[in-house]
Amino acid sequence: MSGGDEDASVEDEAVSEADDDAGGGDDAARPTRRKPVVVVVEPETPGNVGTIARAMKNFGLDDLKLVDPPELTEDGEAYGFAGHAREDVLPNADEVTFDEVVANYHTVGTTAITGEDDRSHERFPFKTPAELRESLKTVDAPTAIVFGREGRGLNNEELSRLDEVCSIPAADDYPVLNLGQAATVLLYELRELTVDETQLPDTEVTRAPEGDLERFHEFFGDFLEATGQRDHQIEKNALLMRRLLGRAHPTEREVHSLLGTFRKANAKLEHAEHLAAKYDEPVYPRER
Repeated sequence: MSGGDEDASVEDEAVSEADDDAGGGDDAARPTRRKPVVVVVEPETPGNVGTIARAMKNFGLDDLKLVDPPELTEDGEAYGFAGHAREDVLPNADEVTFDEVVANYHTVGTTAITGEDDRSHERFPFKTPAELRESLKTVDAPTAIVFGREGRGLNNEELSRLDEVCSIPAADDYPVLNLGQAATVLLYELRELTVDETQLPDTEVTRAPEGDLERFHEFFGDFLEATGQRDHQIEKNALLMRRLLGRAHPTEREVHSLLGTFRKANAKLEHAEHLAAKYDEPVYPRER
């Protein structure tokens, strides 16, 4: 199980610091709003990468990250489609792993195929681009907009690791946009977050660091394991918690409070298991 004396000390110190910060008063400096980064997972066509870079340039974004991209040469399709983005966005694109994106950003996965109700946990609930814009307006967090492959998009396993899901409304008989179109539409809708001329409301929430949120999900996963639920229920509940926090944008203080609670709960469960083993008593029954 996660959590020990060292973790407890770090968390208690962080909570104490959060309490001090909370008393800073109205004079405390507001955080600087961070623009989202754009991530493309395993793009197959260099031209689509160039189209996305151009859309980013149009709407005030400059940080492009690519997971397993094709070769992008200066005399190839990507640079030909990129327009003025060939001067900065495209040549400065970083190659990253999917794990790095999940670990360091509040992630919004994009999909054309959605769940119709809450039984489809990977693709529901989802936001439209306009709803996503309104949600992100009053939150300051390192955010990544994640696009999938041409034709296949992001798979369920990948979506289950992301915090939120966004889908572009389209006609029922042909709802699928190509990768470049989808990126252009979504980034256009988010322009209020990225184009300097637009006046934005003050940031109301600074989302907790992603590392703290991932630690919470690890603690919560340990807690679920200890409850004895079936494996598929554990996976479902872990995903529901990720979706819930993805929408809630918890603050650092809130997450540290939850970390402390689940650390103590997990420690008590671990102690109960130890005593059960010591005295040959049955542990909490596992569902079959």
